[in-house]
Amino acid sequence: MISLSLAEITALVGGQPHDIPDLQRLVTGPVVIDSREVRPGGLFAAIAGERVDGHDYAEGAIADGAVAVIAARPVGVPAIVVDDVVAALGALARAVVERLGARVIGLTGSAGKTSTKDLIAQLLERLGPTVWTPGSFNNEIGMPLTALRADDTTRHLVLEMGARGIGHIRYLAELTPPHIGLVLNVGTAHIGEFGSREQIAQAKGELVEVLPAADAGGVAVLNADDPLVRAMASRTKASVLLFGEAADAHVRAENVRLTDLGQPSFTLRTPTGCGDVTMRLYGEHHVSNALAAAAVAHALGMPAPEIARALSEAGQLSRWRMEVTERADGVTIVNDAYNANPDSMRAALRALVAMGSAHRAQGGRTWAVLGQMAELGEESLAEHDAVGRLAVRLNVSKLVAIGGREAAWIDMGAKNEGSWGEESVHVSDARAAVELLRRELRPGDIALVKASRSVGLEQVAMELLSEPGAAEGEGAAR
Repeated sequence: MISLSLAEITALVGGQPHDIPDLQRLVTGPVVIDSREVRPGGLFAAIAGERVDGHDYAEGAIADGAVAVIAARPVGVPAIVVDDVVAALGALARAVVERLGARVIGLTGSAGKTSTKDLIAQLLERLGPTVWTPGSFNNEIGMPLTALRADDTTRHLVLEMGARGIGHIRYLAELTPPHIGLVLNVGTAHIGEFGSREQIAQAKGELVEVLPAADAGGVAVLNADDPLVRAMASRTKASVLLFGEAADAHVRAENVRLTDLGQPSFTLRTPTGCGDVTMRLYGEHHVSNALAAAAVAHALGMPAPEIARALSEAGQLSRWRMEVTERADGVTIVNDAYNANPDSMRAALRALVAMGSAHRAQGGRTWAVLGQMAELGEESLAEHDAVGRLAVRLNVSKLVAIGGREAAWIDMGAKNEGSWGEESVHVSDARAAVELLRRELRPGDIALVKASRSVGLEQVAMELLSEPGAAEGEGAAR
């Protein structure tokens, strides 16, 4: 964070100082909400959660070097007391961003936000110091914390924005007003909360509504291949930059194909030139993510050949998203267990099949190890059933559905679609799945592990990767 005195911070967040001997003392370190992450010179925000109250850790945070605490009540150590700690974080973030002069890029979408944000960050770092959202810190707490990591050297601030209702993205965008707003897609993630894709589009489009006008440098980057996103062009005063495979997209992909390993390869075409791209990531769905990142980089002046080169060299920065690891015994584990919705599940299954094409030649099999997709409401039965059916249509070798009724629906869909028997198995929990896979996986097999974050299937992937001998050879993430 930029250096600010406690007096300045107190004024910016509308707080009252308590037990602060020197209001001119500077905060020079990061703002954190986890006392274990406190660094000398930093600031600790004491948030009262459902299970843990940050106020209980205020004294320890000061002992570890925090200059002060932002708190909702006096805590017996230097503190700035406010009515709402989360709102105070937002106010502080807005004030810091206004002083920076960095270009702010906000992005949202039903699927692919984190992977696209990682790509944008790797492209923009070539243009100058860049700060971006770690993992999926995309809510009213995580986004201000990300913004507060920026300092006087920061040229680009890349902020992922999530929404669980109308008004959420508008609130986030007004905390840290973006110059460039990117909308990736409108899918069915959280449809149980929104009610329809049209309502999701209404929420996602709030991002482009708050952008500056075109003559003030505002740019709305929109997916030309998604009709609900394309229609958002009428909701913004910013200039519109379309990306996709559509013929009229300003930034588009031509000659799209997959390598034998399932990695996308295509020709990138922009208004200023073109270049060939072969990605290190897996799955054709990354083409759209790459085009979105390329459009942002183009808007910031990066030449097309450099964009293509950067996309070809970019990796996955965030964990458990199509994280591919080959064990020493020749079994490949694809850990995509961070989250799941119907769109990302379909994309992951297609990526598994593409990656498995090379393995089949050596007798390897493809395994889809799947769990619940959360927050689908009335669409849950149909969507889980459809995932099972798609696994059959794509000719996945084996399906393991893990968990309760939603997993049973996946298994049911597969068996109804293909009259499957042993090809599809429903197990009660992660432990049963691990035991089954330990018995059945053999060299050359490739296993995709995917479910919503709440299911915790990353434990399945990690246990499979800790098999005896699994980490002893060259089995590193590729």
